Amino acid sequence: MFEGIGTAIVTPFKDGKLDIEAFEKLLKFQIDNHIQAIVVLGTTGEAPNINLKEREVLISKAKEICDGKAKIIVGAGSNGINHTMELVKNAEQYDVDGLLIVTPYYNKPTQNGLYEYYKYISEHTDLEIIIYNVPGRTGINILPETVYKIANDCKNVKALKEANSSFEQINKDLLLLKQIDNFKIFSGNDDTAFQLLASGGHGIISVASNIIPWQMVQMFNAIKEGNIEKAREIHFTYYQLFKSLFVETNPIPVKAALFLMGFINNELRLPLVPASELTLKTINETLRGCGII
Repeated sequence: MFEGIGTAIVTPFKDGKLDIEAFEKLLKFQIDNHIQAIVVLGTTGEAPNINLKEREVLISKAKEICDGKAKIIVGAGSNGINHTMELVKNAEQYDVDGLLIVTPYYNKPTQNGLYEYYKYISEHTDLEIIIYNVPGRTGINILPETVYKIANDCKNVKALKEANSSFEQINKDLLLLKQIDNFKIFSGNDDTAFQLLASGGHGIISVASNIIPWQMVQMFNAIKEGNIEKAREIHFTYYQLFKSLFVETNPIPVKAALFLMGFINNELRLPLVPASELTLKTINETLRGCGII
């Protein structure tokens, strides 16, 4: 499992179809800026709106551009085991480096149900697995004790992406899961990633790194080198960007930002719609304020 910055890459569209030319441009931008991993088909990649054939196109293109330069992690979670395993087997065809498996939303399983869910997936794939906890979207919170039990019992569950904003839970994650050899904890929130990294986290699965990959890598490297002051400076330089990227539902604002930067069309698939005029104005002002455009 990687350490550092994994970019939760957007999925560009053009006239309702995948824009592979823009996707390739985004991937090369990430590689040129020394990102450690590309997370394809996560929340930011609008995974629920991508069919299996389109998934194959995106994964194979990511593999082609990034192989040997950055790890490829594929979002393969759903809200039911059958669909999840279909996505897992689809990803396995491309010899990717790992899977990002979100907690099953809507069903609201118990902690034991979550344990059995991840255990089943682990037993049916050899790929490394990142548990993805994002209660604000899924309606379910996987507890540190449950993650510990899963990681202890499942040889290929190697990391947690923690997008719970509770520092009480984050601290418990860090304290408990350090007992598991080589287990990684990634921040799923750009605005609190500095604090998690400074407390011993291993990286970020980032939305902002779609826009500022090198700056995010620099912040991670500064913390690894013990230069907290430099990392703090980077964090606060881009803090308003981190907040602005969530003024509407992700990935609406980050797609607006990449549109303003000239990377992609400002196009999403329903039920998501492009950013409002107010959000476009906010993103434009933020990008200019940070010196990005």
